[in-house]
Amino acid sequence: MNTREISEKINAVKKEKNAIILAHYYQIPEIQDIADYIGDSLNLAQKAKETKADIILFCGVHFMGETAKILNPEKKVIIPDINAGCSLADSCKYSDFKEFKAKYPDHMVISYINCSAEIKTLSDIICTSGNALQIVKSLPENQKIIFAPDKNLGGYVNRMTGRNMVLWDGSCEVHELLTAEYTIKMKMKNPDAVLIAHPECNNAVLEIADFVGSTQAMIKYVNNSKNRKFLVATESGIIHQLVKDNPDKEFIVVTQSETCACNDCRHMKLNTMEKVLDSLENERYEISLSNDLIKKAEKPILKMLDISKQLGIIK
Repeated sequence: MNTREISEKINAVKKEKNAIILAHYYQIPEIQDIADYIGDSLNLAQKAKETKADIILFCGVHFMGETAKILNPEKKVIIPDINAGCSLADSCKYSDFKEFKAKYPDHMVISYINCSAEIKTLSDIICTSGNALQIVKSLPENQKIIFAPDKNLGGYVNRMTGRNMVLWDGSCEVHELLTAEYTIKMKMKNPDAVLIAHPECNNAVLEIADFVGSTQAMIKYVNNSKNRKFLVATESGIIHQLVKDNPDKEFIVVTQSETCACNDCRHMKLNTMEKVLDSLENERYEISLSNDLIKKAEKPILKMLDISKQLGIIK
């Protein structure tokens, strides 16, 4: 079957089973186009909580499927590829983080949503790159905080808020490998381009960026900008939406070196249209979590959503 035929089949099966497809901006264009809703982690968490579908097919990575299951324990949540993990989530193991947390008994734990369900059970509040700054700012200035697992996002929040959060030493391989040295070279080759960057990038890259924000914030910034050319320091999948929204603008992905032309997440790109169809038809691969784990992990996620609504970040 070609892509159009697969898309038609997916739509038919989806309707038959009352399923919804949620997709992250880092998915391949074909999956983004077939999704019922596309967004970043904050938007997708909210959509997962609100859906009336019986089956949630989450096109992203494993921790995203877990989050959807935590928010919808009575629904079947499936992902197209069981091996679609996350280097950032994998950098923070439960036993290691539990031991780390014990060293700071008077600290609140704020965890980036890019972590396992087990890490969420050790957290007080979950955040995303789209609300991390606001959530930290909403807490008393004297509140002691552990931030996990992304040291780059945590460092960015520390610098922007003047806090001194204790940071877990984790990072996303896609963003961490971008260097200021090569990014500057790309800026020199494209002096008329505006550099936008995700806060998962290391500080050296963020320091030379013209705009720093979550995936959704980057898209909004470009849509509202009068500039015509952009250097984009994040995963390549975002370009599809940027081009759809701004066909008259030029986008160049910031890469690690001259030897590559993209900046792809190997986990995100495991998902294909064929796997999406197979997952829907055979209802695999299902996310299964214990009731106890779900109850414990749900609390900090709901806390995030409540704070985000109070601050007007989401409706």
